[in-house]
Amino acid sequence: MSESIRFYYQGKVHEVDGQPLTRTVLQYLREDLHCTGTKEGCAEGDCGACTVVIGELHDRDGHGERVDLRSVNACIQLLPTLDGKALFTVEDLKQSDGALHPVQQALVECHASQCGFCTPGFAMSLWGLYLDCQQAACAPSERQIVDALSGNLCRCTGYRPIVDAARRMGDLPTPAFERVALAVQLRSMQRSVALHASVNGQTFHAPRTLEQLFTLRATYPRARILSGSTDVGLWVTKQMRDLGDIIYLGQVDALKNITLDRDQLEIGAGVSLEQAYAAICQHYPALDELWQRFASLPVRNAGTLVGNLANGSPIGDSMPWLIALDAQLVLGSLGQTRTLPLENFYLAYQKQDLRSDEVVQAVRIPLPCNTGPQPVLRTYKLSKRFDQDISAVCAAFALTFDDGKVAAARIVFGGMAATPQRAAAAEAALHGKAWDEANVKSAMAALALDYAPLSDMRASSGYRLRAAQNLLYRYWLETRADDPLPIEALRVFGLPAQPSEVRK
Repeated sequence: MSESIRFYYQGKVHEVDGQPLTRTVLQYLREDLHCTGTKEGCAEGDCGACTVVIGELHDRDGHGERVDLRSVNACIQLLPTLDGKALFTVEDLKQSDGALHPVQQALVECHASQCGFCTPGFAMSLWGLYLDCQQAACAPSERQIVDALSGNLCRCTGYRPIVDAARRMGDLPTPAFERVALAVQLRSMQRSVALHASVNGQTFHAPRTLEQLFTLRATYPRARILSGSTDVGLWVTKQMRDLGDIIYLGQVDALKNITLDRDQLEIGAGVSLEQAYAAICQHYPALDELWQRFASLPVRNAGTLVGNLANGSPIGDSMPWLIALDAQLVLGSLGQTRTLPLENFYLAYQKQDLRSDEVVQAVRIPLPCNTGPQPVLRTYKLSKRFDQDISAVCAAFALTFDDGKVAAARIVFGGMAATPQRAAAAEAALHGKAWDEANVKSAMAALALDYAPLSDMRASSGYRLRAAQNLLYRYWLETRADDPLPIEALRVFGLPAQPSEVRK
């Protein structure tokens, strides 16, 4: 029997029946509820004009329920994924007395709106930041401001006034936000059983337990697995694909866990990219820049780390460093669980070692230990923008040094082949050799044996190969025994601005 989709919006519970199961939240807002403050720009989660905030109930390690609020792109979120959640749009910012919210007032005072089309998206991104800082009782840092705005690409006003508004909004009188009341409302909407919706022969299933998930997967082996919708959503909005039956992972609490063991970190398939990278960077701080540059905050809030791996894109930014660390996937099905090295998961372009009844359940990441030489991890991303851009080349190096020699080498590139792939020839050229410039240059030459990259709109084949070689050289400059260069000396974004006369 098909069930209604229920979500909380503008002070009441909305029940939705009969809507296409691949209808986006943005389409429903604009075309059905006629709430047109949320705009459509790119329809692929890039421009940020459609930014909304989603509220979801979570139990934090047995310490009581709380509401997590996160900005996401409404244009690629499918309507059924709102079930049991709260939706906030720019229409919600209006105060009961008709006054502007501090976020809106700051945008006005700082002259941070020009044509206005993208301003509602900016307002919602800043509102999400505002609520986070309100709860933490602190002003936003520069990093938080830049992160919050990374998914809003319009700059017709110039970037500075918008950043000024982000600083200004905390100085204005603070309106209350009733988190406790919202948590109570959301608790009353939670289902004790899985959601099953059906429209025009297509089904949408939202299991709540692993057993329900594996049973559904066995019953619907051709069903599309949906998690954050940051990639699958584009299949709908850009490619007009029929997704068929859908199994949604977002309600399975067992997949939302981050488990720390003595020697590994296990991240479930329901853990967002933002949460996953926050946990991982505590153990591997070298990943901090990649975390910041992975898409945008709304994409990281919606997408999942395991979804990025399961998708298998040759340009996914998570695979190179995970393969370099020898991460393992946990593949689950009814009555069976198996583990597989991530590097063995990718068989060919868009083809993975995954049976029709299996789901990628988690990823296990080895952690640094306190005994013996440890691999030195570095990651580098080359793209045309700093924020929210697809890599031309993404590199990960994890080399272990012992007495001046390379005891072990794992070198992985994304964007260089049909799948994320280790550089076997370059690794062999370094293994057991002295970590010196001559051997590094031999390994750089060996990269031409490992890869024959394609040319596309992001980069030419020659550029990719030369860039990959230079990134290996950069790694050596940072890690050589004699006078290693600090990361800041090799990071173009960290270089001081040059005087105008020098630029001329």
